[in-house]
Formats: sequence, structure tokens, C-alpha cells
Amino acid sequence: MSDLYPLKFETIFKDKIWGGQKIKTILNKDFGDLPNCGETWEISGVQGNISVVKNGGLQGKDLQSLLEKYKGKLVGEKVYQKYGNEFPLLVKFIDANDDLSVQVHPDDALARKRHNSFGKTEMWYIFQADDDATLNSGFNRPLTRAQYLDYFNNGELMDILNIDQVQADDVYFLPAGRVHYIGKGCLLAEIQQTSDITYRIYDFDRTDRQGRKRELHTAESLDAIDFAYHQQYKTSYRDQKNEAVELVSCAYFTTNKLHCDQLIHRDHSRRDSFVIYVCMDGALTLQYESGSVPMEKGEALLLPAEIEKISLKPEGSFKVLESYVS
Repeated sequence: MSDLYPLKFETIFKDKIWGGQKIKTILNKDFGDLPNCGETWEISGVQGNISVVKNGGLQGKDLQSLLEKYKGKLVGEKVYQKYGNEFPLLVKFIDANDDLSVQVHPDDALARKRHNSFGKTEMWYIFQADDDATLNSGFNRPLTRAQYLDYFNNGELMDILNIDQVQADDVYFLPAGRVHYIGKGCLLAEIQQTSDITYRIYDFDRTDRQGRKRELHTAESLDAIDFAYHQQYKTSYRDQKNEAVELVSCAYFTTNKLHCDQLIHRDHSRRDSFVIYVCMDGALTLQYESGSVPMEKGEALLLPAEIEKISLKPEGSFKVLESYVS
């Protein structure tokens, strides 16, 4: 065993035109002098936004340097063979005090061709939602590219978007190519591929503090959009206490939910992957062979791949998301 242990990181705060105050009022994270906070990046390997360790003997070290030093011990041998010194997942909280832009993300092939980057497949777990909160995932009818363009060019894009009313604990999986936006009143956790590439399709004609509209990516988005129609976009799952419930499993990550009010043991020896825990409610202590680390609502933690067996001890009860590379 190396000197690795369960790692917490300094939160990276992002001021956004649509951001609000829930990062502070609900997640208890102080974003200082920013007028608002639309996103926090909790675990990030995105260049220019590399996470820095805030606990234990590796405090002050960044995720990139740890990956270069510990390689498969940190992320798993199969993960390291596939991704090398690029950490493959990005974990965020998003507070939509206003509607985000209607947008789409490219898949791996298009992102590699255009940006030398990963694509962006993601999932959302709704942390909290106001009474009238909604979001968009996909289209509300079958469409061809030509039909989509007719609606778009006629200013009728909103007519073809699938809009769902949402509440806490709802889950959405958004493969690259799916048109989407997060609606006003949603506070959510996002697990995604490491990518910061977004094609903005429509931004509700709003302007920033200088009176400027944000750039749209109309032409770029066309090649990225998946026009497939689905009757149901929300992920259906059954909340089972004191066991792992799978929410999403795709080529890039698997995410489980654990809703527990008693001690639960987790054996990750067959995963050959790091595991990320995000605490959505309550508090717990993560116990491992060499020690323990507390977690509370709004915190994320990176469990190195070489730590295979842990226990999660509730302080009353907790809800956590558990994610790893599939």
C-alpha cells in the first residue's frame, strides 16, 4: 500500500449569469465575494481547474500531480491504461437561479476531431427543487434534422423540447448529443466525463452585466445533436434502504445511490477503479483499514483504487452517490 487515503478537495466556485445563492444557503459552501455561484467543481481534472487536496498528508497537492505519481494505485490499472494522466470524471454541483441555456455536448469522436478532447456524457441527481422547477431533456416528438431546423429558424425551438417537472431525488442520464437545459429552481449534482465543451443553442435572448448576449454555437451544434425521440427521459429507479441501487451505467461511469441508516460495507476489489462518493444528505464516516474520514451534505470524496474495502457508518442516516469507471 502507498500513502494514499480518501481524498477531499478544495471547492472551485464558478460565477454564472444564471447562478444563485443555494450553494451557500443549502450546501453551506461560502463562495466569498462572488455575486452568485452557479457551479462548484468538486473533483476536476480539467486543465486550468485542477482540484487541490484539502485533507491529510497530501494537502496542497493537485489531482494532476497525484495521478502522475500514483497512476493505477490512484485510479485503477485499467483506468490508467485507458486514460493515462487524464482524470476521466468531473463532479459538480449546479444551482440554477435562472434557466441555463439550451445546449448540447459533442460525443467522443466529434470532440476529439474538433477540440482534441473527450466528449461529454453526464448525469444529474436533483438535490433540491423549487415547487415549479423544470428541466429539459431531449425532444417531445420524433424529428428529422430538417424538421428541427424549421422549428429553430422560425423561433419555435421551445415548442419541440421535452420539459419535465422535477423534484428532489429525480435522476436524468444525458448521453452526449442530447439537447437539454437545467431550469430555474433546480439544485443538482452532476457526474460527467472530463470535458468543458458546450454548444449553446439558445440563451433566451438574455444579456450579461455589460449588455452583451452570450455566444451561440448554432452551426457547431447541428452535427452534435441526437434527434432520437424517447417517451421517457427521467431515470426510473426504486429507492432501497441500506443497499446500493444502480442509477446509471454507461461506457464512462456507473453511479449508484446508497440511502442508509445502518452501517454498510462496500467491497470494490473487482472494480479496478477509483470510487467517488458525493454526500447528498445527512452525514457519515467512511472507514477503511488505516483510518476514517467524515463526510457531510455537499461534500465529495475520492477513494483511491488501492483502497478496496470500506464501511460507511451513518450519523443518523445519509444519501450518497457512488461513482466509478465502468
